[in-house]
Amino acid sequence: MTEPTTEPYNALYSPPYPPDSALAVYLHIPFCRTRCSYCAFNTYTNLENLIEPYIQALQHEITLVAGQTQPMAHTIYWGGGTPSLVPVPYLEAVLKTCAAVFSLSPDLEITLEANPGTVSIDYLCALRQAGINRLSLGMQSANRDELKLFARRHQIDDVASTVEQARAAGFVNINLDLIYGIPYQTLAQWQHSLETAIRLNTPHLSLYSLTIEDATPMQRQVTNGKLSTPDPDLAADMYEWASEQLEAAGFAQYEISNWARPGFACQHNVHVWRGLPYLGLGAGAHGCAHHTRYVNVLYPTTYIERINAQSQPIPFPLSAAADEIEHLDEQGEIAETMILALRLLEEGLSLDTFRARFGRDLWEVYGPALDRLIGLGLVQYTPDRRVCLTLRARLLSNYVFREFI
Repeated sequence: MTEPTTEPYNALYSPPYPPDSALAVYLHIPFCRTRCSYCAFNTYTNLENLIEPYIQALQHEITLVAGQTQPMAHTIYWGGGTPSLVPVPYLEAVLKTCAAVFSLSPDLEITLEANPGTVSIDYLCALRQAGINRLSLGMQSANRDELKLFARRHQIDDVASTVEQARAAGFVNINLDLIYGIPYQTLAQWQHSLETAIRLNTPHLSLYSLTIEDATPMQRQVTNGKLSTPDPDLAADMYEWASEQLEAAGFAQYEISNWARPGFACQHNVHVWRGLPYLGLGAGAHGCAHHTRYVNVLYPTTYIERINAQSQPIPFPLSAAADEIEHLDEQGEIAETMILALRLLEEGLSLDTFRARFGRDLWEVYGPALDRLIGLGLVQYTPDRRVCLTLRARLLSNYVFREFI
């Protein structure tokens, strides 16, 4: 085994482990007013008339999946789609169902995704009163032309006003999403977007390199020659510049695409990256628990029909909405644990945690691959018995991950 090369990670930037068997709960809202040009998520426009029956089906699915065992929920995450399209009484009804079915963690993190400029101060106050304590805003850019390219509905000034209103409503834990590596984007434009976000002083930022996904309006523009593909070398420069600026601004990069001030790492995502069990509820939601990975049926009306037709629970963690089901063997779980944990840049994967989970030594399973990656300067072994990506590997993570598949 290679000797340790770095200091132990700074636990200030990582939330503590939840109790054994605690779950992260993801609730998918598939409705949007308009579809962004880059979006490949499971979202639909002009279906807002389905919100009420969809919410009722979601409540039923929660009860069917978790009602028999009443597991602990460590986090709840409303994603989409646009969860902030849903009236607060419906969100509150679902959270009451969760409270009745799950044993709730005393420090429960409840996140809701929202679009800037689409939520009022009254709506935000109602969210806080309902128990939602973390807000994730899709800023994406501070450049008007880039927002237009993305077909975003909000204007640049909407981000600052929504952050201000969220704080007035009592939100402290606020995230901003930004995208870089955009066609025609210059380094100066990216610098302006990130500097604008830093000035808003939210405690969490997520930065994503644009990927041209299949079957999106942006992909069709590229195919038709109306749009150039992003420059990967320039995107790498943008990433490195952002890392330096955010460190100088007091943020720690705790995951490949995520930066936080102490105490504000996203507990939901950290839970998933640690390879811990999570439920996905709603149309198109992904989940993985009890050695079973699954994806629910995509289309909202089909989801509603399947859930409404189910009267009895089926084996946890599935419902009648499950459309793709994979039963993981031990090697599959080991590989997934390795890849997810390495995304946590300072925390990485503890050799002691790995042995406790699988009853095996990490070097017994992946010794040759780890020794090779350490020799290449892409993985490091720390004094407190962890393996982590090196600074150099943050731009080469997909190459590293392939070693464990």
